[in-house]
Order: sequence, then C-alpha cells, then structure tokens
Amino acid sequence: MTLAARIDRRFALMFLVMLTIAAGNTALQSVLPALGRSLGVADRAVAAAFSVSALLWVIAAPFWANRSDRHGRRAMILLGMGGFAVSLTLCGIFLAAGINGWISGTAAFLAFIGGRLIYGTFGSAAPPAVQALVAGETTREERTKALTLLASAFGLGTILGPAIAPYLLLGTIGGIEIGLAGPAFAFALFGIAVFFTVRTMLPDDRAPLITTHSASSAYPSIGGAPTGASVAAATESHSEKVGYTDPRIRGWMIAGLVMGHAQAMTSQAIGFLVIDRLNLAPALALEPTGLVLIMGAGAALLAQWGIIPRLNLGPRQLVLSGLVIAAIGTALTGIATSLYGIATAYALASLGFGFTRPGFTAGSSLAVGPAGQGSVAGKVTSINGASFVLGPSIGVGLYEAQHSLPYLAAGAALVVLFIYSWLALRDRAV
Repeated sequence: MTLAARIDRRFALMFLVMLTIAAGNTALQSVLPALGRSLGVADRAVAAAFSVSALLWVIAAPFWANRSDRHGRRAMILLGMGGFAVSLTLCGIFLAAGINGWISGTAAFLAFIGGRLIYGTFGSAAPPAVQALVAGETTREERTKALTLLASAFGLGTILGPAIAPYLLLGTIGGIEIGLAGPAFAFALFGIAVFFTVRTMLPDDRAPLITTHSASSAYPSIGGAPTGASVAAATESHSEKVGYTDPRIRGWMIAGLVMGHAQAMTSQAIGFLVIDRLNLAPALALEPTGLVLIMGAGAALLAQWGIIPRLNLGPRQLVLSGLVIAAIGTALTGIATSLYGIATAYALASLGFGFTRPGFTAGSSLAVGPAGQGSVAGKVTSINGASFVLGPSIGVGLYEAQHSLPYLAAGAALVVLFIYSWLALRDRAV
C-alpha cells in the first residue's frame, strides 16, 4: 500500500471516530426526553445529565489535548473511544434496569448521570488527538481543508444520531426489556468496533517528533454544528495570550455566550415540546423528535456549507442577520402546535444559528493579529462548549414552568443581543 493510500485510509478512520462520538451523543440526547418521561423522572434531571457531561468535557478537553502532545495521539484516541464505549454501556445498563423495574426511575437516572461523567471526562480525549494526527500528516496547504472536513464529522453526527436512534429500539432480549435503552447499547458496540479498529490500524506513536499541537473541541451536542474554531486552534500559534475581556474580542465573546445559551436552551427542550404539544406517549415520540432534530441540524449545515459560502457577508452581518432569523424561529417554535409547525420553526431557528456561529468565530478571529489566532480560537471553542453546560438546564427549567417560556425567552434575548451587536460589534480585517 502506498503512503498516500495509508494516509487516506487513516483519515477515513479518524473521520469515523469523530462521527461516532458525535452521533452517539446526539442519539442519546434525542432519546432521553422520552426515556425520562417513561421512567417518571423530572425533566430537569434529563437536562442535568448532559449539563454535567458538558461541564466535564469543557474542563477535561484542554488537559487531554496537552497530554496528546506529550504522550502521543494513538493513546488518547483509544482512551477517548474506550471512555465513549464504557460510558454508553453503563448508561444502557442503568436505563434498562429502570425500564425493567429493578431500580426506581430516579435511581436509574442518578446512575445514568454517573455513566455520563465517564463520557465527559474521557470521551473528550479523542477529538484533540484526532485533529493533531491529521494535521501532522498533511502539508500546511492541505491542513486547513483536511481539518475542516474532519470537523464536519461532528455536524454530520448531529444529523445521523437522531436519524438512526428510532431504528435502534430493541424489544425483549433474554426476558429483559431493552426498549428505549437500545441506542445506548448499539452505539456502545459501534464504539467498541472503532476502538479495536484504531488499535489495529494506528501505529504506536508514544515517542514521536511532535510538529503539530492538539486543540480541544467543543462538546458534541444537538445544535452544536462546527464553527472552525478548533481547526484554527490546531493550526495557529499561541504566541499571544488574549483574554476574554480584551476590548478587541469582548463584544464577540458576549455575543457568542448569549447566542450559544439561547441555542442550547431551545435544543434541549425540543424533545419535551414534541411529546407535550403532540400529546404523544413516550414510546411514540422518537420518530417525530428525530424528524425535528434532523431538520434543525440540516438547516444549520445548509447555512454553513451551502448558503454562507455564496454570500459576501462580513462577520457582523452574519451575526445580525442570523439573530433576526433565529429570534423569529425560536418564538415560532414556542407557539407551534403541530409537528409540521414545530419542525419548520425549529429549522428556521437552526438556520439562524447556522449564520451566527461562523460569524462569531470569524469576527473574533479578525479582531486580533496573527499571533493571537490560536488563543482566540481556544476562547471561541470554550464559549461554544460552556453554552451547553448551563443552557440545557436553564431551558428545561423554564420549560417546566411554562412550555413556551424557553423559546420566548430565547427569542427576547436574541432581540436584545441584536441591539447590542448592532452597536458593539465591528468588522475589522487585520
């Protein structure tokens, strides 16, 4: 096999690693609202499971990125895929225990949260190492294109996860009802298969000449389409440290934090909204919920891959136009009463967020010089990840108070942010 063929084969494997991690996480997210309702667990407990996981991801990802630079990429990829598989296996076991009545629904979800801690802590080790491995096998001219394609695996995963989940519901096996816990077990098996494939195909690189550095990736979540920040962080130098409150990027950081929380609030509550607005039994909610999530993820990717490249809009224009679209979409989602209405409104909101996220990334990057690109890219990735720490719990908490509230509150916040962004944000090419 030629060197080029080996590199192409290795890239395909790394793409599969990223795709599996994103699809497995979002598949579980799409199932959890129905599972929580069937087990009689409070909606806020479902959101807390992913908030805790996202928090640990944000904390652990930079740590594992540094370890990857010192101890090799293969070990970190295996650690991440191992954590992914172990986490989903334990989550499936705990959920099945609750479904079969061996433990209470509350106990099942507390144990489930423990399983999610493993995902957030160890699953975050793989993406930085994958990025660094691909970067190390490409020329500088090829690197950005290759890493951008690699990052798109997360975006594809947000579509494939909810799309596949309804087909992974399992019946009774050996007298044990699996049901809605099926996606957890299925993706655990996918993770194990990828783990052993990586172990077989990748050579040991514990003592390489490191010529590239790792960069942490944002938490893979519903609505969390790629922004390109992690690509910049993996390819640019870190010679200038730029703080969150630096006047050059402060306005962009505020905008990114508000936009991110609005998106996380609305995306995490959407499964509950589908169940309640359509008056569905939890077991029948998977397909309509998956349809809504697929349309939302597809709209976001359409914006980033299809529409934006054809428009000559600066970062400020992207943010402002996206805020208008997202505000209208979130408000309409909150008042929609049919599956068609919810799916269309949610897709409109996701289209708007598909504009704002690249605008936020590009505006932050253009605000500083070449020496600050790596530092700013790290801040952007951190903001994107942090939004999925508190955002889901805030959104579901508001939803429990009144079903339309998280969507109307998000819409109002985006309107206020539009006014702020109009005054505070400026396009500046360096």
